[in-house]
Amino acid sequence: MNQLIQWIKIAFRNILKSRRRTMVSLMAIGFGFASIALFEGYIHSIYEGLRASAIHGSGIGHLTLYADGWESHGKSDPDAYMIPGKDLEKISKIALENKHVTLASPRLSISGLVSNGKNSTIFMATGVVPEHEKAVKGGFYEFQPIKGTPLNSKNDLGVEMADGLAKQLELAPGADAVIMGATLDGQMNALDINISGTYNTGVADTNDKFIKVPFAFAQSFYDTQKADSIVLLLDHFQHTDLVRQQLSDTLASAGIKVEIKTWKQLSVFYNSVRNMFDMIFLFIFVIVFIIVIMSTTNTMGMAVVERTREIGTLRALGLKRRGVSLLFAAEGGLLGFAGCLFGLCIHTLVWAVILYAQPSYTPPGNSTPVPLIVDFLPVSIAQLIFFMTLLALFSAIVPARRAARQNVVSSLTHV
Repeated sequence: MNQLIQWIKIAFRNILKSRRRTMVSLMAIGFGFASIALFEGYIHSIYEGLRASAIHGSGIGHLTLYADGWESHGKSDPDAYMIPGKDLEKISKIALENKHVTLASPRLSISGLVSNGKNSTIFMATGVVPEHEKAVKGGFYEFQPIKGTPLNSKNDLGVEMADGLAKQLELAPGADAVIMGATLDGQMNALDINISGTYNTGVADTNDKFIKVPFAFAQSFYDTQKADSIVLLLDHFQHTDLVRQQLSDTLASAGIKVEIKTWKQLSVFYNSVRNMFDMIFLFIFVIVFIIVIMSTTNTMGMAVVERTREIGTLRALGLKRRGVSLLFAAEGGLLGFAGCLFGLCIHTLVWAVILYAQPSYTPPGNSTPVPLIVDFLPVSIAQLIFFMTLLALFSAIVPARRAARQNVVSSLTHV
């Protein structure tokens, strides 16, 4: 232990001999470290937000159950591939028996034309159980506030309309309208609706088309007792795959054939954005990787040239080649560790400024601004410090081996 401390002291003194070059290397490693740590914290918050948006914001839950064959044939023949009314209660009961399932809510999507009496436009609506909506939405229930009154099972005609669609039809909370469309049998149907409230979907492409209606109202519009899906909420997203497998086995043994999709499978946007950010992170990491290697190798290489006579003296005093290599490697590792600590200071300062200032921006496709959040990830930061210290240490091996191979006599007479 004492010998290790002595090696560290010697390495520390050596890297201070050329303070200007050491400072340049520390800055390169430090800013590289801060860049990686800050971007990793940013994309971590993005992933967390995207996951919450997929599960709660879009209302797809952790798991969604469909009748067997829905994915392949549901659009061409929806009536034949919906979940029958007699199975809805049975499936929900079996699902809720699983200790990780907290909610099972049936859904029915409808579409057609909505009219204010003068103009009409297309709409897409989701029939939901009003009492379940607050649980499904989670934190997004406050993030997407309702102007007016939320859905209520006691108000059979009350619906929530997206802001853009309401503005397009010049409708406000309390106004009446009519929706028209074909039932599952192909018969035309028209029902009165009352705009109980309006909300912003948060996405420009859907804010002028979406409506939320009570589940019973959607069934009445399509003249059916069926549902096209059952949304399940779990106690934690990490149990998604486990519960999916458990429910598949349980429902299969009960003679009920279903397709179970996870939130990742249904959220195409989440997967595409994650792939994009993973690629950007890899690109930044490779750049920093190269900078750290070049900075450390250059600093150690120049140190070898400047300290040739010192190396010869150490060899003449009995220090073996391995000892010389270890000394320079220790200097490289110490340089990398110090650079990481410098980068940690920069990262913490920038993180604190962002936390205090709370900046926001409007991403492409969004209709509302979102806060810029950078998560502080102690475990990831510790792993990054360890990795970059090792990287700097191994980057010093090449110049260290060159120093160790020098001839003792030539080193002592070097000018």
